[in-house]
Amino acid sequence: MTTKIAIFSDIHANLPALEAVLDDIDQKANEGQIDSVYCLGDLVGYATWPNEVVETIKKRGIPTIAGNYDEGVGLHSDDCGCAYQTEEDQQRGSQSISYTNETVSDNTRRYLRSLPSHLRISLVAPRQRSADPINILMVHGSPRRINEYLFENRPDSSFQRIMNKADADVMLFGHTHKPYHKVLAESVDGVPTRHRHVVNTGSVGKPKDGDSRAGYVILSVDAEVPKTTPTYCTSKIVRVNYDIEKAATAIESSILPNEFAGMLRAGR
Repeated sequence: MTTKIAIFSDIHANLPALEAVLDDIDQKANEGQIDSVYCLGDLVGYATWPNEVVETIKKRGIPTIAGNYDEGVGLHSDDCGCAYQTEEDQQRGSQSISYTNETVSDNTRRYLRSLPSHLRISLVAPRQRSADPINILMVHGSPRRINEYLFENRPDSSFQRIMNKADADVMLFGHTHKPYHKVLAESVDGVPTRHRHVVNTGSVGKPKDGDSRAGYVILSVDAEVPKTTPTYCTSKIVRVNYDIEKAATAIESSILPNEFAGMLRAGR
């Protein structure tokens, strides 16, 4: 029996993008393509609808973890935990978190502060209760740090060390805003013993992979397939059109840097 999970991350206060993704998820759920939904954090920052995004997630009761931006705003900090590369980026980032801290309501801040750092689920085939479960770990950056960037070019050995320590067969995360799925093969004397999966869900509201559409992932896990077979876990990266101009012009009409609007249009 295959379990199908929709996972999204990094909304960053972009309500039109979130609404489009949720509409797409609803349609697929009605068609039997999705069983459950999870959010991997960074609900706020960079765009103009932090309260509305949080309210949408709350009303739907979507299990959600904290992103680094959520943590910063939840604590009313002036540091979002972002790794800005230039002084110009740092200045824009300071404007963003200042705007977000001034805009969010007390209820939004309390909600962000209440979010857990990770979620775990274990899947076992109904007819194989004694079997080794498939352990799925959901984090924002990594199990080690909420703001650690796990890019696709990281060596497999590094991913394997992280997942060994975290006791995870499948690790789901965001933070980089660039989706990918890597399969890590483990073997003894050339005989496959296990496959692990690392899946970055990309970004709903601020993609950085050159595709400006909102993104999320549908994960399919079949607990009846042994972990020695890599296809026990597969994923589909889904891209969804949304009203980018509505989000971009809202930024340009606010005190946020206009560069944020250009990033949305370019998917960078």
